[in-house]
Amino acid sequence: MKTAYLFPGQGAQHVGMARGLYEEKDEVKRLFEQANEILGFRITDIMFSGTEEELKQTKVTQPSIFLHSTALALYGVKDFHPDMVAGHSLGEFSALVANRCLSFEEGLRLVAQRATAMQKACELQESTMAVVLGLPDEKVNEICLEITEQVLPANFNCPGQVAISGSRRGIEEATVRMKEAGAKRVLPLKVSGAFHSRFMEPARAELAEAVDRATLQTPICPIYQNYTARPTTDIDEIRKNLKAQLTAPVLWTQSVKAMVADGAEAFVELGPGSVLQGLVGKIAPEVTVSGME
Repeated sequence: MKTAYLFPGQGAQHVGMARGLYEEKDEVKRLFEQANEILGFRITDIMFSGTEEELKQTKVTQPSIFLHSTALALYGVKDFHPDMVAGHSLGEFSALVANRCLSFEEGLRLVAQRATAMQKACELQESTMAVVLGLPDEKVNEICLEITEQVLPANFNCPGQVAISGSRRGIEEATVRMKEAGAKRVLPLKVSGAFHSRFMEPARAELAEAVDRATLQTPICPIYQNYTARPTTDIDEIRKNLKAQLTAPVLWTQSVKAMVADGAEAFVELGPGSVLQGLVGKIAPEVTVSGME
């Protein structure tokens, strides 16, 4: 039976995350203390006992989730031998550490640079996101194309759930249009900007330079990347897809379906929360789904 390991993205964080791992495993404690040194601040203090507001800062949120997920992959799973991996947005960096394409140190530095670049891009132009429930993917895309203001599909999370990104006026108009077309709900997301859209172009350009400088190794198993939803172990392709990810939609539904088609029968989510477990259950109800925190 093939097992796919999944890694969550921004939004899965919570105060107290990974504290048990830190206290129970000396290897994890050393890893987290190394992260504190690399980042230049004690991220563990915020993760374990900070406020929700502190944890929601992009420069804290993304490294926190990365730390939690990679600690589980490196030290939390006995005899960790994944057949395939995938990560949702930020989670793609955790997945690349899990399949030995990136070192922990390289991955953390890239995540920190990514978070900083995204925050700066959010401050350049006001933008936001919403999630559309109960409309087919094709209809969401069609309505976005009809709106004059910039609005784009950002995350194809599962059938009937698509996140959209755009200007505030664009998201307001899209909300009305989606409901008129039969959407069950359109919910605004508490995010600082329009992720996975053209609004992230400044961040993409900045991150691309860091990705080009990073050392990548041939992975031990395929990664199904957000940009293509196809498996790859090719370093050049992985690098190209990482650079494209920030301004392109997350093809999560398509990625899970591709993994199932390639033989995945069990999916295990590593990291805080259980969002991906819920999405996989809706995309492929025939597979087994579990998680580790």
